[in-house]
Amino acid sequence: MKKLIRHIAIVLLITSCNNDDSERVIYNNPEISLNIPIDFPEFNSSVYTNTPTEFGVELGKKLFFDKQLSADNTISCSSCHIQESAFADHNPKGIGIEGRIGLRNAPPVQNMAFMQFYNWDGNKLQLEDQPLVPIITHEEMDSSILEVIGKLETDPSYMELFNKAFEGEGITADGIYNSIAQYEYTLISANSKYDKVKRNEGETFTISEAQGYAVFQDKCISCHNTELFTDQSFRNIGFPINPDPEEGGRARITGLVEDYMRFRVPSLRNIEYTAPYGSFGQFATLEDVLNYLDTGVLEADNLDPILKDNNNRIPLSPQEKTDLIAFMKTLSDVEFLGLND
Repeated sequence: MKKLIRHIAIVLLITSCNNDDSERVIYNNPEISLNIPIDFPEFNSSVYTNTPTEFGVELGKKLFFDKQLSADNTISCSSCHIQESAFADHNPKGIGIEGRIGLRNAPPVQNMAFMQFYNWDGNKLQLEDQPLVPIITHEEMDSSILEVIGKLETDPSYMELFNKAFEGEGITADGIYNSIAQYEYTLISANSKYDKVKRNEGETFTISEAQGYAVFQDKCISCHNTELFTDQSFRNIGFPINPDPEEGGRARITGLVEDYMRFRVPSLRNIEYTAPYGSFGQFATLEDVLNYLDTGVLEADNLDPILKDNNNRIPLSPQEKTDLIAFMKTLSDVEFLGLND
């Protein structure tokens, strides 16, 4: 009798497993091939552990533009990261729900796949850790991840897309973070006039642009090197100080006095479209930035040696400024900005 019961149990178990297999949905979610542009650095390690996929990127883009991520459904990621501005905006400081003003200027979202640090102070080392920050920050979306998930669960299209993107796992916090990061990994800007000149694709610099490139190599490349046009270091370059008492630059993360008012060197790609400039939009134009560097920056114990050793300035003639701006404008990628339609 015991053998008969055991035999029946095994049959039921096998039948149950077969039923589970027949009901399981297999999703075809191919990886998206990301190409490293000529002379760009290697991808950061997270790109290989959270590889962009067809449905992951589709989901991430949908979330990036969805105002449901904010408490009052008025602010999305794209509200402060606008494509025409290289996924930055034109406000000196970010503006969140109810018109709340943030601490800093919204940085552009471009070439994230190659970055080793994120945000002005480098407080995030993985892009997947970034999406939660604006969601829960009072001055930005002022929501919670549980509140966001609750909203998304009322939309069947989201449930379907999450399942396709993450093998039937449904709507999860990690799915939100990872898909947004996957979408942002695809935002690669490497098709400017500068790139076309370098690739010998028929473009040539004007006389002013060529002279500006020479000035850039002489006076700017120490900080804005590599094809990202940033060395990703943290430096105090003596810009006017943010009066907000919460500001401390990189020191907010490290707790080190020597990191006070040090900020991550920004990329110069698409710089023509990311005004205003500086960690809290201190400068309205590129001319303002260059004039300030030329006339002299603020003294500081940890002022970058490039400036400290040169009387706190980067001397530039009027013609050099004109040429330098002409060159920087060759870094504009109108296809990436969506301006060639």
